[in-house]
Amino acid sequence: MNVAALLPVKGFRNAKQRLSPLLGRAARELLAESMFRDVLREVRLARGLVGTFVVTGDDKVASIAAAAGAEIIRESAENGETRAVDFARLELKSTGSEAVLILPGDMPLVRAVDIEQILALVAKTVTAPFALLVPSHDRLGTNALLLAPPDVIQLRFGYDSFTFHLAQVTAQGLPLRCCENEHIALDIDEPRDLERFLSYNLPDGASTRVARELLGAAAQTKRGSVGL
Repeated sequence: MNVAALLPVKGFRNAKQRLSPLLGRAARELLAESMFRDVLREVRLARGLVGTFVVTGDDKVASIAAAAGAEIIRESAENGETRAVDFARLELKSTGSEAVLILPGDMPLVRAVDIEQILALVAKTVTAPFALLVPSHDRLGTNALLLAPPDVIQLRFGYDSFTFHLAQVTAQGLPLRCCENEHIALDIDEPRDLERFLSYNLPDGASTRVARELLGAAAQTKRGSVGL
């Protein structure tokens, strides 16, 4: 079975609004870009994928993806994550992809081995149709989906998407397949997510360096303001 990776990525401008209590706009943009670069690198390193695709309506995102060796599926405009993924997975199905692994671009803990773990779960023993879900750490979000065929279930990203996707699996009469992976489970939306990420103290990845520098600068600014 050929599996294509799909990353839906919006432009970095005004990214990660819920981190505003900690970081200003420029800092959030830099962090979002760093996370995307790290995730894309690990996806490209993972064995078992036939290709890596990035769906976006943003020129800078497309340029970064192309430079890393990914293929671009261009949206005419940014219409939200769910619509972007729906558009891209139908495009992939029409061009021969039997399965798609959908991953967000803001999971700085993810490494190639995590992706290979997901692929190994269905490599030999599972036949289509199927849907494999990886929940977020709070089990409200869905941080990865491996779908065969790519449009096997309806998708809806956002609050409590995991419950929605579980219901879709049941509605289609598919066996329930879930995988817990602590690296994939952590996406960065809120300050506590960023703190949890840094608690892993990873030695590699631009996201770690950038997050430490940005939080250090923010803390220094706050101390300076208190002292005035």
